[in-house]
Amino acid sequence: MATLGNLMSLPGAVAAFEFRASGELLGYEIRPDTPLNSEELELLSFMCAANMSLCSMQSRGWEKITGMGGFSPVREFTLIGFDWSVVVSCAQREAQRAAGQEALAPYQGVVLANTGAAYEASFAALERG
Repeated sequence: MATLGNLMSLPGAVAAFEFRASGELLGYEIRPDTPLNSEELELLSFMCAANMSLCSMQSRGWEKITGMGGFSPVREFTLIGFDWSVVVSCAQREAQRAAGQEALAPYQGVVLANTGAAYEASFAALERG
């Protein structure tokens, strides 16, 4: 699992955070020169958990309706905003689930300034841990 410090070293990173599937914020780091605060990051955690649930419902429904596979489990997503974007991953969690582990890693996310954001590097860092 990636550390918050490693995620903060990504190009464009302004915050890194971990949260439960319920949306509860577990830990975070915020770059001091950004206007983000812990309350906003907590709301973002809830929104990301809700998005992950919706994506999972839609992907499983699509698989059932069409008979096509490979859409679930949802491992990652990006939400792009006007100035910032967030990349969220549960890739480590899904690998643990597939291996039959009972204790699962939290979800992780990184908030990126759109100017200079390294989306692919963010996904890679979240996947490899």
